[in-house]
Amino acid sequence: MATDESMAGVWYGPDGQVSELRGRLFAGLCLGATVLALALVFVFLLFVANDAIQPGSADVGWFATFALTLLLPSLAALVYYYHFDPIAGRVAYTSLGLPLMATLVTGGVWIIFNHLIDIYEWLALFVGLVAAGAVVVGYDRLDRDRAVERFVVQVSALAVGLFVVREAILGLPVLPSKPLIALGTVVAPASLAVGWRVRSARESDRAGGLTVTALVVTGAAGMVAGPALGIGTLSWMLLTVIVGGSVTIYVEHVWRTGVGRAGLAFPVVVVGGALVGWLIVESIGFGGPNAWLDVGFLTAAPSRTPEDAGIYPALVGSILMLLVIVLSAFPVGVGAAIYLEEYAPSSGPVGRIVNLIEINIANLAGVPSVVYGVLGLAVFIRTIGMESGTVIVGGFTVGLLILPIVIISSQEAIRAVPDSIREASYGMGATRWQTVRNVVLPRAMPGIFTGTILALGRAIGETAPLIMILSPAVVRISPNSLFSKFAAMPRQIYSWSAEADPDLRFGVLAAGVLTLLVVLLAMNATAIIMRNRYQRS
Repeated sequence: MATDESMAGVWYGPDGQVSELRGRLFAGLCLGATVLALALVFVFLLFVANDAIQPGSADVGWFATFALTLLLPSLAALVYYYHFDPIAGRVAYTSLGLPLMATLVTGGVWIIFNHLIDIYEWLALFVGLVAAGAVVVGYDRLDRDRAVERFVVQVSALAVGLFVVREAILGLPVLPSKPLIALGTVVAPASLAVGWRVRSARESDRAGGLTVTALVVTGAAGMVAGPALGIGTLSWMLLTVIVGGSVTIYVEHVWRTGVGRAGLAFPVVVVGGALVGWLIVESIGFGGPNAWLDVGFLTAAPSRTPEDAGIYPALVGSILMLLVIVLSAFPVGVGAAIYLEEYAPSSGPVGRIVNLIEINIANLAGVPSVVYGVLGLAVFIRTIGMESGTVIVGGFTVGLLILPIVIISSQEAIRAVPDSIREASYGMGATRWQTVRNVVLPRAMPGIFTGTILALGRAIGETAPLIMILSPAVVRISPNSLFSKFAAMPRQIYSWSAEADPDLRFGVLAAGVLTLLVVLLAMNATAIIMRNRYQRS
């Protein structure tokens, strides 16, 4: 066997020695390919952003003002973090990105409340679920070790809560006003959850109580301050609990640990610089970019006039379709992966059937998306009789498309959990289900979320299945239920690409592409945060 001295300066492959020069050339080619791919994507994004925002239409004074008030201070802070306090730099990036992502998530929740579930329906559902939860908790306190009886109690309580209690609430002659319902069923529970988190971290009832009080008072202030500032009451309350709650938890964690506290100043530098720059350009009168992507574009319906065109109905349709996909494909995919990895036999007649199923799942992951569109048309529309082009049909069809990806990635994540951990759980007397639920799944969740991120990223950009299920190219009215006609963002963008008007084909289309990318990034960022949480736990 070669000695360590003879191994120095050489690279080894399976067939013998490979010279260091060849190894370095190979590493350089890999690095170059990676840089080239990233550069091409960056150039593409620059072209899209240039068409959507049109920075060349802004005055030179506008750029100079924001360069002095926003760009230079931000760069100076980043240079300081990079050279002198890298940990504070990570805190700075997170403290700036977290409220931005939370704001985008707030927009998605607001769309669900505004288009999918009425606030009174939410009240009835909330009370029904609370009543069912109270029954289950009361039964658990009886300490009765009867699995079948507990399951029956859980199912019965849920059925009574969802049907009996819910209908009773909706049948009341008088109900509270919508702001009070939102305050009691959205702000208060979320504030209690945030306050409990702060109380547990600081081991202080006072800190938790102050957090709950601050969030509830801020949410209640939206009844007056919201309309005065042109913000809806529900929007204000959602921003309070989602953005305010997430920022409160993160800032409390950083301040309590004392690690990277200087990074919390970075959002102040960015937001303060943006506000100062805005005040200066407004007072002097510098003109900003004549962007296609603005608030009007995000809130308007499609139009043949470029200046009036918007993407709001398609944005709502995509979010509702993603909701259906998450609620259908994710539980089925993870459940199938759990069975195949933890319960399915590996030998015998059943084992051979399982192996055949796994081979077919791997093959289905590579089937073209248009085939799934034909499958959705045949199964959901022609066989079951669902209406074509609806949100639920689109969600189920695209859910079938990503289901093999979810199953395969979940299997790999579950398979990566060491068997020694399972054996230790069995040695402590745990059952197979207890081992899967309490030991295997928590350790496999980061990998499961990684696969789900990739799958949802593919789902939001699919167009061919939507064409096959007869989803309309353009919808001027946003869907208000899962059974409404809808047009997703890729379908709407595709329709703009065929327009003769260059403003629609380039400017409006680029604004739609940028919106789709932002939604995709927000969705992925949320999944990444959830994945990282499981990795830390």
